[in-house]
Amino acid sequence: MKPNWLLIIALLCTGAIAVWGVMDAAGLAEVAAAIVAEQFGARGWFIMLNATFMLLISGYLMFSKYGNIKLGGEFDQPEFSTISWLSMLFAAGMGVGLLFYAAAEPLTHYRFFEDKEAQQSANGALFVTNFHWGLHAWAIYAMTGLVIAYFSFRKSLPTLVGASIPAVLGENKLTLAVAWLCNLLAIVAIAIGLAGSVALGVFQVQQGVNQLAGWEYSGMQTTLTIFVVLCVAFTLPLLVDLSKGMAVLSNIAMSIAVLLMIFVLVTGPTSYLMGSTFQSIGDYFGNVVQHGFRTFTFMDESINNWFSDWTLNYMVWWLAWAPFVGVFIARISRGRTIREYLIGVIFVPTMFSIVWFGIFGGVGFFGVLRTDLPLLEIVSTNIDAVTFFVLQQFPLTTLTTALVVVAAFLFVVTSVVSAAFVLAMFSTNGNLEPSVKVKLSWGAVLGALGLVMILSGSVSSVRSIIAVGALPFVFITLLLVVCLLKSLKQEESE
Repeated sequence: MKPNWLLIIALLCTGAIAVWGVMDAAGLAEVAAAIVAEQFGARGWFIMLNATFMLLISGYLMFSKYGNIKLGGEFDQPEFSTISWLSMLFAAGMGVGLLFYAAAEPLTHYRFFEDKEAQQSANGALFVTNFHWGLHAWAIYAMTGLVIAYFSFRKSLPTLVGASIPAVLGENKLTLAVAWLCNLLAIVAIAIGLAGSVALGVFQVQQGVNQLAGWEYSGMQTTLTIFVVLCVAFTLPLLVDLSKGMAVLSNIAMSIAVLLMIFVLVTGPTSYLMGSTFQSIGDYFGNVVQHGFRTFTFMDESINNWFSDWTLNYMVWWLAWAPFVGVFIARISRGRTIREYLIGVIFVPTMFSIVWFGIFGGVGFFGVLRTDLPLLEIVSTNIDAVTFFVLQQFPLTTLTTALVVVAAFLFVVTSVVSAAFVLAMFSTNGNLEPSVKVKLSWGAVLGALGLVMILSGSVSSVRSIIAVGALPFVFITLLLVVCLLKSLKQEESE
């Protein structure tokens, strides 16, 4: 039997990173931070160009003649109803990151800019948060998923990131090598990006456990215990095929998040929160395209560092997740037109994120601007605790804290299981039913990489390591879009 070199090399690359991180987490974090600083300093403008281009090209395809093209055969019909499809898009868009950063990110930006000439207000901090989680992020996801869906369902190519390259540009040694390399880099980016979310989930769950147990601080023993329980929880589903049970778990987590948002809106300063949300919608859509071209070139060093630490890191984080989320979105979107696909994938999750941050960010700003809550101090000293501290200001604190812990845990479990499946599929030439052995191998690698992220000790280190894995995709996504546009033009002339 011919060896699967893509699988072997992908496992070796990700495994080597995991071993390095376990043996010397601080050293890995330091190297990653240095690489990221160098690349962001030299190519920050190009990263923003990439993200903004994805948004603009999405808008073009949405309203162009190509918008009527189906992702599949002419007689293919959507597998899911529109409501079910949108619900699954919410599930893909929701995750432990939104729970983790609900109030923490807007307050972090406000704290940084409160003494600066630029973006002093809560409005500016909320706008930046929405920018990080809004149209640009989902355009990156949508375009990657669109390439995969179009070539898989309409052109009958393998469900691989690089499959379109030799198909469109001609099959030769160079294009085959580039396609193979794209598939390898996609696997590495997914593995590292997902591992970062594992770490965020563990940090969030541990903080919730501390709150429920009345502990001021719990050490690495508690962290590792939570991690081991998490590994057991995601290993068991990998022994069987992806089942409806995984979808149920994801929907439960999403439902908990929605209920928490409604609870905060109803029991909190409702008028204040509705005002902050309504205003943030106008601020966001009025400035989002212009902000997509901002690189803060003429600002001082502290603002440039903030821009790299947050905006650029977010853009490459979405790039790291793009192949994984893209495959998921593509898989549930067969039979829909390009226009319907882009509107649903980009605008629906974006609007949910704006409302989410409008409510939770609004609560944070209410605490800072209208009361004497020490939220800014907590943001600077223990960002993991911000969501739970906010919930302590509302009734049923124990219940809501427990719900956040459960939701965070479920989001991580479902993400790891789905990612292991996608990685197994990518590394076996697009096999839609990869073997249990391959899935378990990727589950083990994801667990090891998650441990590396945890041992790195900080959210900033996690983001740096993710950025290193995702940087090549700044170029790959552009190549994929070129292949898509060229194929669409060829199809029109046929």
